[in-house]
Amino acid sequence: MGKFVIRKTGTGVKFDLKARNGEVIATSEVYSSEDACRNGIASVVKNAPVANVEDQTVENFETAKNPKFELYTDKAGEFRFRLKATNGQIIAVGEGYKAKASLLNGVESVRKNAVDAEIVEEE
Repeated sequence: MGKFVIRKTGTGVKFDLKARNGEVIATSEVYSSEDACRNGIASVVKNAPVANVEDQTVENFETAKNPKFELYTDKAGEFRFRLKATNGQIIAVGEGYKAKASLLNGVESVRKNAVDAEIVEEE
């Protein structure tokens, strides 16, 4: 089972979704309050398992309906994903992956781990 780790930053509160092995598989934006952060977690739990996949790394990709994982290539040439909620807001992002297969594994890991992840607060 994965876990959402809530932690304070210099400017607010954010969460990391960690897989069973402790690896961070998704990160949130910085929220202004812990309540807003917990709402973000609830949105990931609700949307990740049912999200479509929009693969922007291929030519003439088909636009998917929200909620969706947007797969893209960053400026460094690494593969990344953004998870967007039904309203189109980005609710979580993934790290950079060297291989597309690793990116797809990351998306599946978020789908699986978000559903029953416990929520813990980091001191």
